[in-house]
Amino acid sequence: MSYRIKDYNQNQNWLFPPSIQELIPQDHPVRIVNSVIEQIDIKPLLDTYSKEGHPSYHPKMMLKVMVYAYMDNIYSSRKIEKALLENINFMWLSGRQTVDHNTIARFRSNKLKLVFKDIFKQVVLLLAAEGLVNLKRVYTDGTKIESVAGRYTFVWVNAIKTNKEKMTKQLEEMWDYAQSIADEEDRDPEPPNFKKLDPEKVEKAADKINKILKKNSKDNKKKAKARYIKKNFPANLKKYEQQEEILKKRSSYSKTDEDATFMRMKDDHMQNGQLKPGYNAQISTENQVIVNYTLHQDTNDIHTLEPHLENHKELYGEYPDELTTDAGYGSEENYELLSEKKITGYVKYNTFDGEQGKSKKKANKKPFARDTLHYNEEGDFYVCPMGQRMEKSGEKRSRTKSGYQQISSCYTAKNCNGCPLRNQCFKGKYNRTVERNHNLERYKQRVRKLLTSDIGEKRRKQRTADVEPTFAQLKHNRNFKRFTLRGLEKVEIEFGLHALAHNLKKLSA
Repeated sequence: MSYRIKDYNQNQNWLFPPSIQELIPQDHPVRIVNSVIEQIDIKPLLDTYSKEGHPSYHPKMMLKVMVYAYMDNIYSSRKIEKALLENINFMWLSGRQTVDHNTIARFRSNKLKLVFKDIFKQVVLLLAAEGLVNLKRVYTDGTKIESVAGRYTFVWVNAIKTNKEKMTKQLEEMWDYAQSIADEEDRDPEPPNFKKLDPEKVEKAADKINKILKKNSKDNKKKAKARYIKKNFPANLKKYEQQEEILKKRSSYSKTDEDATFMRMKDDHMQNGQLKPGYNAQISTENQVIVNYTLHQDTNDIHTLEPHLENHKELYGEYPDELTTDAGYGSEENYELLSEKKITGYVKYNTFDGEQGKSKKKANKKPFARDTLHYNEEGDFYVCPMGQRMEKSGEKRSRTKSGYQQISSCYTAKNCNGCPLRNQCFKGKYNRTVERNHNLERYKQRVRKLLTSDIGEKRRKQRTADVEPTFAQLKHNRNFKRFTLRGLEKVEIEFGLHALAHNLKKLSA
C-alpha cells in the first residue's frame, strides 16, 4: 500500500533562487516600516557619521532594522543580531547584511541620541498628512517605568541631611570636650561654625581636637572617637557633596543609574508598594497615536506639564489648541500656564470627581471642612458653622518646587471658646483659621465650567479611551515594563523607539 505524500527533499536545488521580497506578504507590517523610513529625511542622521575610515552600515538600513525590532517586541541588541541571521523580514530590511550586537547597541545609544526626536516628528507628520492624527487636540498622561538599575542602590537626600546633622552634633561635643581640658594657649575663644560643614574645616578642627586630646586626655574612648572623626568625616563630606551634586532638586537617585529617581510604581509585581528606581514617562496622544513624549526625573506629574508642552512646540512649531488630562496635573501653576499659552485645558483638579459624586475615595468624614463653609465673595469673609463671621486676618505666601509663588488669604474666627461645635469643627488651641487661594479658586471655577460642558464631558470620556489604552499597549501587549538602558538620554531614545514602533503598528493595523 502506497501513501499519497508530497516529495520531501532538503537538498533540492533552485534553478532560479527566489527573491526574499517575494516571500513577504504585501500587507506585512515590515513593509510599512520600510515604506515610512524611505519617506523621511535622514540627513541629520547621516551627518553623525565620519567621512573617513572604514565604511559604516547604511544608517537607513540600521534605522529600519531597529524600528522593526521594537515593533516585533525584540529589544536586546543580541536578539536583533540573531534575528538578522534567522528572520526573513530582518534579512530583507538589511539586504542580507549581518550586524554584530555591539554595532547595533552603539547605533541606538550614540547615533540616534541627537536626531531621534526629528525622526519621530517626521513620522508623526506623515501620519497627520494621511489624516490619522490631529496635532491641535491632545490627551496627556504619565506613567512610571522602572529603570534597569538595582532596586536597593538608593541614595536619599534626607539620609544625607540626617548624617550631616549627626556629624555636626558629634563635632560640637568633641570640640567642647577638647576645649574644656585644653591648656590656656590651646583654647580657641571663637569655636568653628559646624552648622555649615566642609571637608577642609572639619579636617582642621579634627587636627586640633586630636592634638589637645593627645596632650591632655587619658580617655581612650574619646581619643578613638577623635581619630575616627579625622579619618572618616572629611571623606564622608566629600562623598555627600558629590551625591548632592547628582541629586540637585531630587529626593533620591540610584547608584547604578544616577539619573533614575526612586518612585512608587502602580503595577508593582511584589505588591508591597516599595519604591523602585525609575523615570516618569509623559505622552500626548490623539487617536491612540503618540504625538509627543518626554521623560522626567520628577515623581509628580504637576511639574512635568510645562517641559512637556515646550517639547510639543519644539517639535511642531506651536502649542496644541486643546489639552485634556486627569487630576494629576491640576494646579494653579498649570492653569496659569495654559492660560498664558492660550491652550484650552480640560484639566481636572483634585476634588472635581468628588464634586460630581464620581470619586471612589471615602467621603470626607469632617462635616465642617473648609469647602463646606459658606464664603461671601462680596464681603470677603467666611461664615463658621455657628454663623460667626471669619474676617480676613492676613496672607500666606509660599513657593512651589519650580519657584512659582502662591498667595493664600487667611480668615480667622473671632471667638471659638465655649462653642458647642468646636470639637467637630477643628482641633486647636486658638480660634479657627481657614485659607483660601483666590487665584486658584477663580481658575477652578473656569475649569469646572469647561469640564461640565457637553464638549468637556466628551473630552473626558475620550481621554480614558485614548491615552490610557496606549499605555496598556506599551506595557502589557509589548511587555515594556522596564528600561534596558541606563541614563536619561538613553532611556529617552529607548522610549522613543517604543513610541515610534507603536505608531507604525497602529498604521499597519
